Amino acid sequence: MSQEIVNILEEKAVLLNLEVESSDEVIRELAEPLYQAGYVLESFADAAIEREKALPTGLPLMGNINAAIPHTDIVHVKKPGLGLATLKKPVTFNNMVSPDETVEVQFVVLMALDEAKAQVEMLQAIAGLLQNPDIIEAVFMAESPSKVKEILAESNEE
Repeated sequence: MSQEIVNILEEKAVLLNLEVESSDEVIRELAEPLYQAGYVLESFADAAIEREKALPTGLPLMGNINAAIPHTDIVHVKKPGLGLATLKKPVTFNNMVSPDETVEVQFVVLMALDEAKAQVEMLQAIAGLLQNPDIIEAVFMAESPSKVKEILAESNEE
């Protein structure tokens, strides 16, 4: 399952130990390299931030690190791509399951997908990956975007 993630993870949009102040800022930071690399339209970041307000994506996880999987409608996407950020300090996202609750997030995967069906499948793949605290920990320890891709590719073989 994580092979799909590896295949469309844009290395320029893997931001490690990112310092941001808000969920909006992390979405903008991840969207920019996807925009520069031709994955998304200029409207993508704003659309993802707006969608996050209505349909939050914060996920409390089993380990010490919580995640969020922001994304938006396919009309803002040219071709499928993912961005991934590990955050130096947590930012607040609203909870996907209980939108009135907040989640302190340090692991963010920004999805840019061009088919609605693909969004559901990719969400499932990412959710599966997030269930493994060892993989999350390894990604956090990674020193380069290429190492992140290597960790994810290896996790696929298990």
